[in-house]
Amino acid sequence: MVRELLEVQLSGSNSTSAITPRLDRRYSLRVIVVETERLSLRRLLEDDAVFLQELMGEESYRRYLFGTPDHSLEEVRVMIREAYIGSYVINGFGLYLVQLTESAEPVGICGLVKRENLTHVDLGYGFLRRFWSQGYAIEAARGVVEHARRDLDLKRIVAATHPENSASIRLLLSLGMRLEGTAEVIPGTPMDNLYGMDL
Repeated sequence: MVRELLEVQLSGSNSTSAITPRLDRRYSLRVIVVETERLSLRRLLEDDAVFLQELMGEESYRRYLFGTPDHSLEEVRVMIREAYIGSYVINGFGLYLVQLTESAEPVGICGLVKRENLTHVDLGYGFLRRFWSQGYAIEAARGVVEHARRDLDLKRIVAATHPENSASIRLLLSLGMRLEGTAEVIPGTPMDNLYGMDL
């Protein structure tokens, strides 16, 4: 339901993830899937709805989602329950909440999405504007790529981005992805550039 949508800057970290999932001691039910030097990526829960609503309301998010409508808090909770948590159950992966390890403050989302109209699993990410230009997106994305390779045994992933989203394109190229064509990721919307890489 959500793909990589937000422009991010690449003042980046080269940190790698410690992939072993574990329970966050601060939140007994919140499973951390990926850890990097500064970030922890955990499964989303319904009580993350306020944060996700803020993220989805940002101008840059709307720009690359082609006019996403406003969502009530209850609609976002349903989205988390049915799309995000549903993906964890059905696919064994999904989009994760990205939080600062030291403070547990949420900064964005990053993870993997199985889409009906794409052959391979899609890398998605989005970050609040106030956390741009700090290297969080590339750090989280590298952690997710490593998670896909080591934990999920995926052999290939792709990522779709708006042709004008230059920061996102730089991020994907930094990950080692290459432009492979175009795809209509969300039915009824303009074509996105499609990038891919073997793992």
